[in-house]
Amino acid sequence: MLSTARIVIEYFSYFLNLMILIRIVLSWLRISDQNAFTNLVYALTEPILGPIRNVIRKSPLGGPGMMLDLSPLAAFFIISLVKDILLEIIK
Repeated sequence: MLSTARIVIEYFSYFLNLMILIRIVLSWLRISDQNAFTNLVYALTEPILGPIRNVIRKSPLGGPGMMLDLSPLAAFFIISLVKDILLEIIK
C-alpha cells in the first residue's frame, strides 16, 4: 500500500510539473487559446499558478510593472516541497 501511495505522489507531481512546463512553452510560442490542448493545459495549471501569481504580485518582489512571471518557478518549488513532505509522512 505504501509503495502505491509513493508511486501516485511521484507521478502526480511529475504530471503537474510537466503541465506547467508545457504551459511555459505554449506561452513562448503564443499558440492560440482556441486550441483544445492549450485550453486543457491552462485549465489544469491555472488553479496552481493563479494564486501564486497573486501572492507574488502583492509582494515587494512583484508589482504591476513586473515583466517576468515567476509563478511557474515558485510552483515547481512548492510542488517539490509538498511531494517531499508527503513522501516523508508515508515513509
